[in-house]
Amino acid sequence: MSTTKTDDLDAVRAVVEAIKDFKTDEQQRILRWVAEKLGMPQPYASATPSHTPAAASHLTPLSAQPAPATAVGSTQDIKSFVAGKKPRNDVQFAATVAYYFRFEAPQAERKDVINKEDLQEACRKAGRDRLTNPLQTLHNAHNLGLLDKGSEKATFSINSVGENLVAMTLPGDGNSTPKVRGKKNAGKKAAKKKAPGKAKKA
Repeated sequence: MSTTKTDDLDAVRAVVEAIKDFKTDEQQRILRWVAEKLGMPQPYASATPSHTPAAASHLTPLSAQPAPATAVGSTQDIKSFVAGKKPRNDVQFAATVAYYFRFEAPQAERKDVINKEDLQEACRKAGRDRLTNPLQTLHNAHNLGLLDKGSEKATFSINSVGENLVAMTLPGDGNSTPKVRGKKNAGKKAAKKKAPGKAKKA
């Protein structure tokens, strides 16, 4: 009998890999069905019903359980969530905020996309300095592959790469994403201090 135990992060990666190519509403529906199968609280039970009658009929038993869904994601505000993840730069912070609103915020506050106002307000609530250009920060996070552009102009959503960063890498050592405004001179100082060696006396 095999005694190998699957690591929880391996399980997360397997789930992400299995559903990453589905649309957002399909991913939510799959996760609801998985939670129902395992007897867990429903993460999306209070979400808007699916547009298709066939899908809605499948979700009817789930929508009858509003109490557990209210508790999911409502135990942590954005300040404590950001403090726990410890993003080391602005783009990591943007990914953390997008992740929070997508998965961790109270149900009434959840949203699939964020904009510059959401990011700036998150700075205020999390106790971080206001961003000089929050929209540019979102574009930087998009260019680094952490966010996708939303259907509306100047909106962004967390993608699988960003989810992996926030869920499984943070808090980390700050090397998970390239730094947008990083200093590269630190490594050169040691070389400059190297002095010519003196000849040894016989």
